[in-house]
Amino acid sequence: MQTAHWEPIQVKQLMTRVKEEKMPFGWSINPYRGCAHGCGFCYARAFQSFIGMDSDEFQSRILVKENAAEALQRQLHRMAASRNFDLPVLARDIGHIAIGTATDPYQSAEGSYKVTRECLKVLARYQVPFSITTRSPLVLRDLDVLADCRLLSINISLNTLDDGLIRSLEPGSPLSEQRLRAVRELRESGFRVGVFAAPILPLLGDSRSQLNELMQAVKAAGAQFMMSSLLRLSPEVKNWYYRILREVAPEALPAYERIFQGAYAIRSYSEEIQRRVEELRRIHGLPHSAIDHDAVGTAVRVDGTATSVGGKVAGISNSTAYADGTAAPRVEGAESFIDSTSPCAGEAVLSVSGVVSEKPQGGTLHAKLAKLREKPGAGISPGRVVEVMEQMSLPI
Repeated sequence: MQTAHWEPIQVKQLMTRVKEEKMPFGWSINPYRGCAHGCGFCYARAFQSFIGMDSDEFQSRILVKENAAEALQRQLHRMAASRNFDLPVLARDIGHIAIGTATDPYQSAEGSYKVTRECLKVLARYQVPFSITTRSPLVLRDLDVLADCRLLSINISLNTLDDGLIRSLEPGSPLSEQRLRAVRELRESGFRVGVFAAPILPLLGDSRSQLNELMQAVKAAGAQFMMSSLLRLSPEVKNWYYRILREVAPEALPAYERIFQGAYAIRSYSEEIQRRVEELRRIHGLPHSAIDHDAVGTAVRVDGTATSVGGKVAGISNSTAYADGTAAPRVEGAESFIDSTSPCAGEAVLSVSGVVSEKPQGGTLHAKLAKLREKPGAGISPGRVVEVMEQMSLPI
């Protein structure tokens, strides 16, 4: 595999507004552009053209957002200031931030630059809710910081137990046992953790036996849920992926040509895989996210507790549930979600309906607010809409 070149850059802002309504989060954070894991099927390769780079440079030229934490601090400070430094309101309005939608926040560069770690410290200071998606056990390094955060879930990406296939298609990624170890240690440390089987690869990892073995392994490791998605092949990604496929499994190419007549798999294939995955999820007791739903629309966490009544999550109509069982509205102007289980800075208990039950403000919260007021901070207005280029594959 080609050695990755790390190139530090400066950014004006870090959080990107996600406008796509089907996404279960409102903001994304990517501490790097490009990814040294070099996954041949990664949809983010297609984004390289937006900055004058080609898909071949996705894993060889990594742009390190060196001032990411400072940019994030400016963004969150401006947003907090506009809300009179009411952190529960800030958390409600921001909703769910997804870290690692178009890069791995714990790729090899993170071991040296610690950009992600510094960003976590900022997120902990403002107590805004977020999730992390990664293939790397390096996330275990940051358990001390994560313990102070409003962390919704840590999602470990693993779509096969075949380490030979991993080495061919994800040459810079940790092997399967390393990722399963991360799941075990995260669960033992008390974090909400699941596996993203994304993407499921036709003919290489989509058989019932392969999916069954994968689910057995992630369940045994302590995963509380498993999200899955199908392969998506934009023209840029298809060219790269097929180049690898010709070396790894040339006999599969004719089937791929039939399945992928466009960027997405044909309906008959998609529906068959979805049925297969859902059947195995029921067998292994693995919901598709950190919540599951019954027939009337009540959100149920993996511990069995309900988070909604009357078929509406949090009493808000036209809403989607986040991975922690809270509501993510899809109507303009509606309330964003509030985590129904997490305290904010140890001083306010938030309900899923958006009601804030405040405890007497102690020294901890006053100290936090005083620190926030020290620097007024300048930067990009939180109201500026940035077109989303960094999105996750849609789950099935």
